[in-house]
Amino acid sequence: MNKTLFFVGIVVSLFVACRSTKKIQTAISKTKTDTAATVVVVVSPERDAHADSLNFIRETYDAIEKQKIHFTTFSAKVNVDYMGGNDKNYNVNAYIRMYNDSLIWISVNAFLGMEAMRVLITKDSVKLLNKQNKTYSARSVAYLQEVTALPLDLISLQQIIIGNPVFLDSNIVTYTRTNNTVSLLCIGEWFKNLITVNVSNNILQHSKLDDVDVNKNRTCDLTYSDYEDKKGSNFSTSRKITVSEKSKLDVRLNFRQYDFNETLSFPFPVPDRYKRN
Repeated sequence: MNKTLFFVGIVVSLFVACRSTKKIQTAISKTKTDTAATVVVVVSPERDAHADSLNFIRETYDAIEKQKIHFTTFSAKVNVDYMGGNDKNYNVNAYIRMYNDSLIWISVNAFLGMEAMRVLITKDSVKLLNKQNKTYSARSVAYLQEVTALPLDLISLQQIIIGNPVFLDSNIVTYTRTNNTVSLLCIGEWFKNLITVNVSNNILQHSKLDDVDVNKNRTCDLTYSDYEDKKGSNFSTSRKITVSEKSKLDVRLNFRQYDFNETLSFPFPVPDRYKRN
């Protein structure tokens, strides 16, 4: 992978931070004990108790759905700290602008506050300006899947950035409840997702993703904290992401500034002198 593609891969993976490589065509029939060792299986010898459990799961799932952030436009300045498999620490600032269901604009500043990369993602394309190498690239939106090995499109990537639950499936197989949290384990087409929310307000606190392919050794932990209620939306301003496979990647995202539903522009001029890839 050349430097341009590598850099863009980091930009995208900072907001994805988990991987899968193949689509699973068969259902998982064995008991899910690896991901959810502490999760209580919803089984009761009494029919009424079982019905109560199903109702509780349904109500919790619906409450999580209601907590999702809805927006027309979104903008943010994000400080990104990450450590890769080489044990080196990196820090960049990313400026993000989004128009719901239409586009994502990202500008990445590296050393001395200089803009290093600009990305424009639409439903059909991914356009890249590498300002260090003076190159311009245009790809189909399938490039997102090539870089991240995930079933990503524009909308799913927007949900990841905004902090809504991703890969949350209604196929809930187990749950547990403590005094402070509720955890649901859902099995989707790609992932087992153990999602934990605050019991009092159903705000997302943690998500643990594992590939449904039992032969893979991949896991991703996403922690959401420092929520703020701005214009009626509970938004996580601090996130920690840990990805483990053959190596480990730790990422911290701190949203320094953010706004919803402001008038935004999405400049993406391509200088004539830039080399086209």
